[in-house]
Amino acid sequence: FMPTSKSLSHTRARREAGDRGARIASMPMITPEIMARTLSADYRAIDQRNASLHSLLSGGDEVRLTTPAGTELSFSIAGRELHRDGGINHHPGDFANLPAGEVYCAPVEGTAEGVLVIDGSMAPLGLLDEPLQLIIRAGLVREILGASAGELEEVIDPYGEPARNIAELGIGTNEKAILTGNTLEDEKILGTCHIAIGDNSTFGGEVSVASHLDGVLLEPTLIVDGKTLLQAGEPRGW
Repeated sequence: FMPTSKSLSHTRARREAGDRGARIASMPMITPEIMARTLSADYRAIDQRNASLHSLLSGGDEVRLTTPAGTELSFSIAGRELHRDGGINHHPGDFANLPAGEVYCAPVEGTAEGVLVIDGSMAPLGLLDEPLQLIIRAGLVREILGASAGELEEVIDPYGEPARNIAELGIGTNEKAILTGNTLEDEKILGTCHIAIGDNSTFGGEVSVASHLDGVLLEPTLIVDGKTLLQAGEPRGW
């Protein structure tokens, strides 16, 4: 169990412990309130939801993500392994967040193009007074706009260009999660998407850097190879 002040989820230490058979639950910044609310979810239902979404995403290539706030982003997930975080760690090497509830993968490096508008929360800034706008070209965040842009720039600048990599697409599947400003919970909200920047080396990507920051998008529409999996935050077919 890892109830830590900073996330150890995307670290070599966590990966090596899993390779040696440890069952791992990562809980960065968890609070008693989050624990009481989200750990009471039906984790078997989350597991089934994850399985259905995993099946719909399997073999996918072209992803298009939009939101009412202005996101217009596309990228490829061709050949990338899909991961299910369901919170049921019954076997050696199993890893999950607690609270759990997402399906995620690493987009193909260099393929992301467009505008990402984060209107929920952004690690490590928490809830946003106004949305952050990230301009993305060739898989990297080239420009950050908004009231909190300077704060985010200060966090990622020490790590250089790899910290600007579009690292993760995640889809929330936990019906008990609500928006609190704590990424651990926010990224699990049913019907949301999150996009992370930085490291993706521990779940199938090629970028290794000591930074992995998630931004949560509200009411997303997610289309994969022409199939609509989310419509304004409402699941379609899962």
